[in-house]
Amino acid sequence: MLLVLISFLGIHFFLGEIQAQSVTQPDAHVTVFEGDSVELRCNYSYSGAPYLFWYMQNHDQGLQLLLRYFSGDPVVHGVNGFEAEFQKSKSSFHLKKTSVHLSDSAVYFCIVSAQCLRLQGELNTNL
Repeated sequence: MLLVLISFLGIHFFLGEIQAQSVTQPDAHVTVFEGDSVELRCNYSYSGAPYLFWYMQNHDQGLQLLLRYFSGDPVVHGVNGFEAEFQKSKSSFHLKKTSVHLSDSAVYFCIVSAQCLRLQGELNTNL
């Protein structure tokens, strides 16, 4: 079965008067077959120690936190077999999964922040 994964949003946060950070997700649409591996790229621009997040949003559902990186081990294991590796030298935090399923068809968001986000609402953060 053919799956379409959409890597959708570059989110920008502005800090103070001169520091800024940004996110670029170069792959607008990724199409894979069920059972294939997938990588969604996330590149960021920020000179400090970033907090990094990957979220997904299925059709007609709220955002679901897949994984987050604050510090420590650069390889982060999230829910449903997703993982990402923080590579400071490349300013990247690519999301990977070795075997995708139909339920993985969604919109994916990579977020960078200079501080830990305290999001409210119907956000599923069960890891």
